[in-house]
Amino acid sequence: MKLEVLEKDCYYHIYNRGINGINIFESDDNKIYFLKQITKYLSDKISVFAYCLMNNHFHLVIRLNYEEKEVTQAFSNLFNSYAKAFNKQTNRTGSLFEKHFKRIKLNDENYLRHLIIYVHLNPKHHFDLDFKDFRFSSYRAFLSDKETKIEREEVLNLFSDIENFIFCHNQKNDFLNETYTFE
Repeated sequence: MKLEVLEKDCYYHIYNRGINGINIFESDDNKIYFLKQITKYLSDKISVFAYCLMNNHFHLVIRLNYEEKEVTQAFSNLFNSYAKAFNKQTNRTGSLFEKHFKRIKLNDENYLRHLIIYVHLNPKHHFDLDFKDFRFSSYRAFLSDKETKIEREEVLNLFSDIENFIFCHNQKNDFLNETYTFE
């Protein structure tokens, strides 16, 4: 599979999972450390529009602020740093992530809005958890007044306002909850 070339000022869905589907996060501390490593290696190179960290995979919705080479190297540093720490903590060796992180270029705002919702609803998709209370997703950062690295204002403008942001998430969530019966 040919990897999408990353371009400055473009939006991407970045995701990856553990090699052979293994967990890449075994504790909340692992997830907190991963988020800190994102800040350490990527904070000036990308803008984050949404994220979700599940046990065996993660999703990021980003915009590149730098050229591909710098961003790709920063991601490599992030993944290597995290894998080394995780392997040391769990007494394992070898690769932690699948070979290359996946990336899909987003070509329009409608796709961007749908992807942000999809990423936030991931706990519902995989574990039937309430996405509103899931700690390792960016959803709650949009409802808060606390300082955040997330592009809160820009995302809320994509949805027109906070009320519509919440409404759109609930509409998709309600769709997932519906059951269909055939008569």
